[in-house]
Amino acid sequence: MIADLKKILLVEDNPNDVELTLEALKDHNLANAVEVARDGVEALDYLFRRGPYASRPQGNPAVILLDLKLPKLDGHEVLKQVRADESLKLIPVVVLTSSREETDLVQSYQNGANAYVVKPVVFHDFVNAVRELGLFWAVFNEPPPGSVKTK
Repeated sequence: MIADLKKILLVEDNPNDVELTLEALKDHNLANAVEVARDGVEALDYLFRRGPYASRPQGNPAVILLDLKLPKLDGHEVLKQVRADESLKLIPVVVLTSSREETDLVQSYQNGANAYVVKPVVFHDFVNAVRELGLFWAVFNEPPPGSVKTK
């Protein structure tokens, strides 16, 4: 359906949310363009091409869907490190979290988040929200030239 898929990095530790997100993206043939990191350290290893990701192809994802409450390293710290790195700082980061705490919202934007989306509790709403996010960031949004590696 979509010829030139751009990678999505999903940083999520909850297996149910990973499954729901992939299912929502699958409806638009986007699921095969998703890399999943299950904690903040794994996300940074992927982005910086180190450890098990040292040999992954060059290029950045089109978007990072980032949970905040992660093991090993929380989403706020991941976001700070992404924004501090010259080769990563232009990647759009969408915070996709269950947190409705104002401090998380404010801190996310202060750290450079492009959007803050609270995960809907209702399954249908969650699927629709993820589908829209995936379509916008991986299909319609135009990233800066040379910043994204396509599939």
